[in-house]
Amino acid sequence: MRQVNRRWSQVRIPKVGWVRFRRSRTVPDARSYRITRDRAGRWHVAFAAVPDPIGAPGTGGVVGVDRGVAVSAALSTGELLRCPGLRPGEAARLVRLQRRLARARRGSKRRARLVGQIARVQAREVDRRKDWVEKINPAWTSQTCNTCGTRDRAARESQAVCRCRCRGCGQQAHADVNAARNSVLGHQWATTWVTARGGDANRRPANREPQHCTHPLLADG
Repeated sequence: MRQVNRRWSQVRIPKVGWVRFRRSRTVPDARSYRITRDRAGRWHVAFAAVPDPIGAPGTGGVVGVDRGVAVSAALSTGELLRCPGLRPGEAARLVRLQRRLARARRGSKRRARLVGQIARVQAREVDRRKDWVEKINPAWTSQTCNTCGTRDRAARESQAVCRCRCRGCGQQAHADVNAARNSVLGHQWATTWVTARGGDANRRPANREPQHCTHPLLADG
């Protein structure tokens, strides 16, 4: 790889030659790279690097995060977060493109061009939502009472309300917050967090927890 200017660099691809790409961040010494193309027709080059690990803050605190329907994400602390979507200008442009697509003749070049433009706009929203996704098994987290541990499908009265019907408990909380608190218990007692590390509900994770900042460095092409 070689740098062209402040924003652009070039990477040498076998049987292709030097290809220019826009850097999304500083590219360190990389061992290898991978080139992919997404559904929106965008090309990406990802450089594999091994950065220095970042130590944990050492506070000993744990916060569970649950992806919900009523809200984008709920924390076990009670905080509710909303995933960013398309900006007003982008949403308006998407509506205009969809209206043009409805009038375009099937099989025409104009229709194919509009399909590509719509895919690129929608890909921006998909990219932003991916930043919010946690690869963790959410099964039963919103239907299990965080206080007494009772699992009941009927406990979730709506998308936002979870009420425990266990005698002597009667806890009522936001369903997503309740699920996030169960995620914290999963971290401590091997429910959702353990399954992501190759373990089960009876033992600690079987695989080593990865270090921070070990993911491949991404750069837009």
